[in-house]
Amino acid sequence: MPSTPPPVHGPLPRSAAFDALVAEGGAVGTEGWDFSWFEGRATEERPSWGYQRLLTARLADPAVGAALDLQTGGGEVLAGAGPYPPAMAATESWPPNLARATRLLRPRGVVVVAGPEEPPLPFADGAFDLVTSRHPATVWWTEIARVLAPGGAYFAQHVGPETVFELSEFFLGPLGREVRRLRHPEVERDQAERAGLEIADQRTERLRMEFHDVGAVVHFLRKVVWTVPGFTVEAYRDRLRALHERITAEGPFVAHSTRTLVEAHRPF
Repeated sequence: MPSTPPPVHGPLPRSAAFDALVAEGGAVGTEGWDFSWFEGRATEERPSWGYQRLLTARLADPAVGAALDLQTGGGEVLAGAGPYPPAMAATESWPPNLARATRLLRPRGVVVVAGPEEPPLPFADGAFDLVTSRHPATVWWTEIARVLAPGGAYFAQHVGPETVFELSEFFLGPLGREVRRLRHPEVERDQAERAGLEIADQRTERLRMEFHDVGAVVHFLRKVVWTVPGFTVEAYRDRLRALHERITAEGPFVAHSTRTLVEAHRPF
């Protein structure tokens, strides 16, 4: 869950019908990275470092004349992190998020660029003093290094390894070692260094998540699509019913996310 909703004030009544909860979770729109719908239904701890606050400070650095936010989603995080340097751009590929980000960021002077998530980025070599991203689906280290000016920095919060694996494995069964190594900080450090970047800071935290009803799970799996690839209610109705019965009998379903804060510099 990319952001944490306000604290839960108690789960929904456990007498709520399975079909009604599933239908509700399946009807909510999934555009953007606003997770306020989950209030009272799911929670996720926040990392201790406060990414948006740190991002705000870096964007305000007088040495940053041009910055780029990759895979900005609906633009919610960047919108709360201004003021911006003289040149500020953001990229997004998913049309619903792109429209939302444009509406939110363009009035603030941010140029929102539509484009695929894979290389090449539509920018010149050395175009930016700062490149940022919050929860990128894929990190293209070589492209990041290319568009950074000498002395420039990449500052981001990544989804870490084994995020929400308790939920993934509930639906998919045990996941192998290769999958568990994806997004591992050691792997990312090696990839960044191979691209010519120097890691200045890298820290990872494991954070508790709770799902209080099966409708919240349905909405989460529709929104964070890599948790259970190809998820549909129809394909997983039996597992959803089993999860509903478990939550009803035992209380919230507990999972854990991991988040990695990373700062890397392109040498002069």
